[in-house]
Amino acid sequence: MSLRKRNDLPRPFLKWAGGKAQLLPQFAALYPDPLRVTRYLEPFVGSGAVFLHVKRVLQPDTVFLADSNEELINVYSAVQQQVDDVIGRLRVHQRFHSKDYYYQIRRRNPRRLSNPGRAARFIYLNKTCFNGLYRVNSRGQFNVPIGDYKKPTILDEANLRAVSASLRGVRLQTAHFREALNYARHGDFIYFDPPYDPLSATSNFTGYTQSPFGDAEQEELSRVFHALSDRGCFVMLSNNATSLIFKIYARFATQTHRVSAKRSINSKGDRRGPIQEIVVLNYDPPPVGKTAPFESALAKRRKTTSRAPALSQGN
Repeated sequence: MSLRKRNDLPRPFLKWAGGKAQLLPQFAALYPDPLRVTRYLEPFVGSGAVFLHVKRVLQPDTVFLADSNEELINVYSAVQQQVDDVIGRLRVHQRFHSKDYYYQIRRRNPRRLSNPGRAARFIYLNKTCFNGLYRVNSRGQFNVPIGDYKKPTILDEANLRAVSASLRGVRLQTAHFREALNYARHGDFIYFDPPYDPLSATSNFTGYTQSPFGDAEQEELSRVFHALSDRGCFVMLSNNATSLIFKIYARFATQTHRVSAKRSINSKGDRRGPIQEIVVLNYDPPPVGKTAPFESALAKRRKTTSRAPALSQGN
């Protein structure tokens, strides 16, 4: 039986380059033993696909989501705490959507809006821009052109409310990935989904924020991965299968898995298709068919463990 039915809620409410929704069936076999996971940390939250999946199948007691993209974290915070206000503003965007309206909203300074207003602007632009791409210029201004959609789904109220419910009790923070070293502790499950190392010079896209994400950042992330592994965390990371990534994670070569993903961000349709990505682990996932079903394992864990304390700096 599939872990997720096609129409189950909640689903990711944002389009995101490199979003992991399509990979969740492959990821399910790579998660740690659910009996051993009580805290989940995701320092590059993106569309939240993996968070929503882990929340469902592993049911961690404590969740920490972070990203260096301040606008993205504001969206999650507003959906978590003020979902009615976000929905109300999205209704307005849905009513007035047009090419002129899109560029009018794009020109608005999000810092002059309320948190729900900023979040609704972000969601509206995400749902109507080209390919759902998030890109900013050197001044941090969103600069993606409008997409060619006849009837974009600007508001999915039922799903937003379901995501809001999943975010209850989740700690959110705008933070650099290295800050995971300040709060991660032995036994935590941590998933990294950074901007990918490009397969070629023409595929180099890392413009999610004003800060670049090149070789130096990939190497720093590798050092963080290694440090968390040495701390006794369960660490999982996705990236392209490039020579740099294989080199900097060579210590975990025997725990590196290949997954197949379909890319759709290329502007040329004939270049969109299956591509091999890798998932680096520092642990051996439970053998397929040799572990108890998730439901049984989780029921056992609830009987034998107490709730983990809230995250705090230095834990």
